[in-house]
Amino acid sequence: MLKPCAHGAVSYGMDATAWQTQMCGLCLGLRDGHGQLARAATNTDAIVLGVLTEAQQTGTAVRTAAGPCPLRGMRKATVAPSDSPGVRLAATASLLLGAAKIRDHIDDGDARRLGRLPMTRVANRWHAGASAAAAPIGLDLEPLIAAIESQAERERAAAAGAPTTLDELTWPTQLCASELFAHTAVLAQRPENAGALREAGWHFGRIAHLADAIEDIEQDRAAGRFNPLIATGTGTADAHALLRESNSLLEAALTRVGLDRTASIRWMLLDPLNGVVRKLGRAAGVVHTCATHACGTTRHTVESVLPVEELRHPGMLLAGIPTAAVDPGQQRAGITGADSAAMGGMPQAVFGTEPPRTPFRRPGFWEGIGIGLTQYCTGYACCSDHTRPCTGERKESWLKRDCCDCGDCCDCANCCSGCDCPDCDCDCGCCDCSC
Repeated sequence: MLKPCAHGAVSYGMDATAWQTQMCGLCLGLRDGHGQLARAATNTDAIVLGVLTEAQQTGTAVRTAAGPCPLRGMRKATVAPSDSPGVRLAATASLLLGAAKIRDHIDDGDARRLGRLPMTRVANRWHAGASAAAAPIGLDLEPLIAAIESQAERERAAAAGAPTTLDELTWPTQLCASELFAHTAVLAQRPENAGALREAGWHFGRIAHLADAIEDIEQDRAAGRFNPLIATGTGTADAHALLRESNSLLEAALTRVGLDRTASIRWMLLDPLNGVVRKLGRAAGVVHTCATHACGTTRHTVESVLPVEELRHPGMLLAGIPTAAVDPGQQRAGITGADSAAMGGMPQAVFGTEPPRTPFRRPGFWEGIGIGLTQYCTGYACCSDHTRPCTGERKESWLKRDCCDCGDCCDCANCCSGCDCPDCDCDCGCCDCSC
């Protein structure tokens, strides 16, 4: 989800390789702590945990030399140390989320019978690795594991027709992200930042879950797979409204602790999230775009939707978790009054425009392994367009993604410089670059 734009790095006075510095550090951290196979668990969104940890620390970030790697075209690089606190937290999160993703594929029936046993073994190994890595950095993984394990039961209940809200289905993802974000403050020895970062993580988790649901809705509908928007009768226009809300509240939380204008946070977290929200808004037909930076506009006519009730986020915490992070299912178990009000409410289901999306076929287990070995491990993906082994999507080569593809938001020369055209609601804070 987080794809920083190389042009944006220049505008912030940063080296465009800073993102790769963090990604390679995470990859090597997984290798050093959990073996070569664990490198396949590298989660590019988890990189933000290392970035957040470093942004809260004083002094110059430590770097170390790394040897040649096929994914860098056999070039050496300077990377984040594999034993640094932020990288260790990102590695723990990658293993935990990787194990959950594999189990999700098995539960969805995406894995063939012969592939289920080896996939289960890998998932169990990564799960155990995450548990072992969490203890030395002081992260309590049990609440996160319990939340992840509850996801399948929530989805089964919703698929069976049990009354379920979108909040209940996104709650496990939001809880995990909130606690991981908050722990960056602990590792950086800035505990006063934990509350705001917990709230930022809460909204990051919501964005991640809903973005995935919006992107996959047509494929899930065609394949008969579970999708939270379909299960709760939520239109993509409503889901996008929630994305915009969480994006705004996430930035507000970071502003409270002075991280919103930190160059690395702006470039690697906030600007990419703005791009995700705009891109999905155009896909859902609810956001118009600038034809030029000058500005010409193209507006999409869509079905009107009900406004989303603004979430309320008082400063008090319940057991160390923001009131908004209380499991919505607990509302039926006695949480009422002020607690319920603190959690906010969900909009009524209204179906918006859901335009068709380009279909793609998910590779089978062995086919996905073959794609990973031939296109990723050989460095082929660096130089040529390729297929993602997990989803079957076609992606541009990583070399192409070094160049900002600003689309119709603004021209590349003014990438991420903002949109100053009158009467423009395209929210051009930064282009939704595909790099």
